[in-house]
Amino acid sequence: MGPLLRALEIGFFCLLIFTPSIRAAPLAKGADVGWLQQMEATGYKFYDHDGQPGDCLKILKQYGIDTIRLRVWVNPSQDPRSGHCSRDEVAVMAERARKMGFRILINFHYSDSWADPGKQNKPAAWAAHGFDQLKKDVADHTSEVLKALKARDVTPEWVQIGNEITGGMLWPDGKAPTNGKYLAELINAGYQATKAIDPRIKVIVHLDRGNENGMYRAFFDDLEKNGGNYDVVGLSYYPFWLQEKKDYNQTIYDLGNNLIDMAARYHKDIMVVEVGGEDTRSANTRDMLAAVIRRVRAVPGNRGLGVVYWEPEGAASWSRYKLGCWGADGRPTQALEGFLEKPTGEDK
Repeated sequence: MGPLLRALEIGFFCLLIFTPSIRAAPLAKGADVGWLQQMEATGYKFYDHDGQPGDCLKILKQYGIDTIRLRVWVNPSQDPRSGHCSRDEVAVMAERARKMGFRILINFHYSDSWADPGKQNKPAAWAAHGFDQLKKDVADHTSEVLKALKARDVTPEWVQIGNEITGGMLWPDGKAPTNGKYLAELINAGYQATKAIDPRIKVIVHLDRGNENGMYRAFFDDLEKNGGNYDVVGLSYYPFWLQEKKDYNQTIYDLGNNLIDMAARYHKDIMVVEVGGEDTRSANTRDMLAAVIRRVRAVPGNRGLGVVYWEPEGAASWSRYKLGCWGADGRPTQALEGFLEKPTGEDK
């Protein structure tokens, strides 16, 4: 590297550091607890580390968690594991969490059930709508949910427009990258509806595989080209789901580099809105979580906003989910200690 290029690189890095994001709040440590209402309704009992029965949210607070993330579906079923999470149910849970002092993140799937990289199905009520009506659907649904929250004195700090939309949303209209222009318009419909409720709410655009920098560059380059509006790059990071790379030590540096690159390339804040590790390897999951938090803290300019664990309370005995932080005895496992940032192991 020549001296001029090196000087330019140092100058850019200093510029990034000394033009920080405005962040008065501390780094968010969060839990997505979309299953919690259903777990309680089916009689599941939560116990703290010492075996004392208690409120799950209070137990999460004991581990330094200060943020609750809630998914919302348009017209969900009543299935306990793949349903609920309606506007009204989410409003009730958001109020409960807010009264306990939690910060709130609302995750719009714009579907009647799970939306993720493998499926981005339209809600049944929107299926026959043309594109202009579809944009109105996004705006109206976003506005209705946020108004329901506001009626309960809840203003979320963050809102996600779509869930893991690496391949777009509301297929086929918002399919990416083929319909990138339409995807940007759908995102903008949600963005504008959110800001109309409260311009202070930060809007997140969320992709999966947070360690894959090339994929993130391709998506956000296209979104910027098409005029998409957003405030935060949201990432998922699940080493368990990465092909042939199931231990976090194999990908954690790629995640850290991607976090820094996204902040620098797009001048946006960064948030790991989903993370998870194997419940049968709780010490490894604890160390992975602490390592992710370190990487987010290391993003220059205070651009790293936080880390959210997906369904830590979702014990496999109830959910059949393999990446929670709750044991068969109803107690949290040592995995949650990663939020305390005092792991016994270190990523190499």
